[in-house]
Amino acid sequence: MLHGIGGGSGSWLPQLETLGDRFRLIAWDAPGYGTSTLMNNTSPSANDYAAALTRFLDALQIERCVLVGQSLGALMATAFARALPNRLHGLLLLGPAAGYGAASQAKRDEILAGRLDAMTKLGPAGMAATRAGALLATDAAPEARELVADGMRRLRPDGFAQAARLLVNGDLAADARHVRLTTLVGCGTVDTITPEAGCRALAAAFANCQYHAIPGAGHASNIDQPARVNALIERFAMD
Repeated sequence: MLHGIGGGSGSWLPQLETLGDRFRLIAWDAPGYGTSTLMNNTSPSANDYAAALTRFLDALQIERCVLVGQSLGALMATAFARALPNRLHGLLLLGPAAGYGAASQAKRDEILAGRLDAMTKLGPAGMAATRAGALLATDAAPEARELVADGMRRLRPDGFAQAARLLVNGDLAADARHVRLTTLVGCGTVDTITPEAGCRALAAAFANCQYHAIPGAGHASNIDQPARVNALIERFAMD
């Protein structure tokens, strides 16, 4: 289970608490998150994170699994699926971040500067105070808001900077065109970060993909509507 740019392994708490008695669930802290080691270059690609994920699975002696990627985690998961499809049973992407790799260099530089500037000026606590709410529906439960905010407060600026460079240079659709695995793309119906139209377009880039709308969920759908997302994960893993 691969978290987004503003989260961490704890972002999957609603899944770990509910599905953990039926499945072996593993939520990683991506390189540069939690206590995980940074990537060894300042501008890592999706392939670099996929290689780190390979080492992670090898260390846990996991030969095959279902990958669940949320937002930025979907870029990492799709790169892994393209490189090592034989190690996956399937790919489930929630509110996938498309990346800006197809945009002009000027646009990518602008987006990256905005992300890095926000972290420099606000810090993790300020990011949590001002931006956490945007990841959820307007009527999200208080505990959902706190979980998202807690993940942002735990961000490491150095790890966030590396992840931001992945976001601006990544191109999920380009990798998706090479993936033949059974794939499911889910998106919250009130997601304003990666709206449904864009998620539907990404789903169409895969050769074997279904699209599923998640009613009432914002971008962090697994936190916003955990019961619906848990049911989606369970059905997908059992198929």
